[in-house]
Formats: sequence, C-alpha cells, structure tokens
Amino acid sequence: MAVSDPSESIAQGIEQISRDKHPDKGIGRIKELIHTYKTGKLVVGQPLGLRGEKGTQAQKVEKFVNYLRSEINIPIILVDETLSTVAAEKILREAKLTLSKRKKVKDKLAAAIILEDYLEWQRSEIRNSTGKLDSP
Repeated sequence: MAVSDPSESIAQGIEQISRDKHPDKGIGRIKELIHTYKTGKLVVGQPLGLRGEKGTQAQKVEKFVNYLRSEINIPIILVDETLSTVAAEKILREAKLTLSKRKKVKDKLAAAIILEDYLEWQRSEIRNSTGKLDSP
C-alpha cells in the first residue's frame, strides 16, 4: 500500500498487505490505514495483460475490490498496474540492493509507482480540461 502527501504530489510505499489467505484481515488493515492517513480515495492496481486484457489475476482483483467497496465508504479506483513490479525491480537492482532486501520492499515500491502513475494521470486530466494545474 502507498499513500500520497496532501498535495497529491508524492507517493510513498508504506506497507505490503496480503489478501490471499485471510481477506478480512487484509481489509481490516486497509480500514486502519485509511483512518490513520485520512484517505479520501483508494487506488488499486489491476494486473492487466500487455494488450489490456483481463486475466485470472485481474478478475480476482476485481472480485476483491467489489467486496472492499461493501466494506469501506470511499471511492475505489482501479488502474492498470502493468509493468509496475518490473519497474520497481529495475529501480531496486540499479540501487544495488541484495535480493533479500529487494524482496522486502519491491511491493511497496510498486504500490508507490502505481499511485504516482495515477496522480500524474490525474494532473494531466486537470491540465487538459483547464489549461492549468490547480487542485480540483
């Protein structure tokens, strides 16, 4: 999971949340973090194929998000996370981190990349609609 600063300029990975074996535990932790960081919306990466197709994993994410929507009361935005983990791995290799250190931070960095991509898209939408970059 990643959060942004109040100006929505910078994303920072904060924690890896597992939803595999105990989804309710993961949702509980997500709720805690939403409260702690006073989150106004949740951006969730959806693992689409290189041509934008939805595979099995993307369908699992959609199912999880649909359940999550019934549990939290803020907007949830699904965004394409294609190659975010690859980008995170490349950054960590270039930083010359050991494999064990890369494994510990890769998902947090990938979450930050997904959020940064969304924030940049949001800024470009504002620019395109107004001709300037102001907060909505």
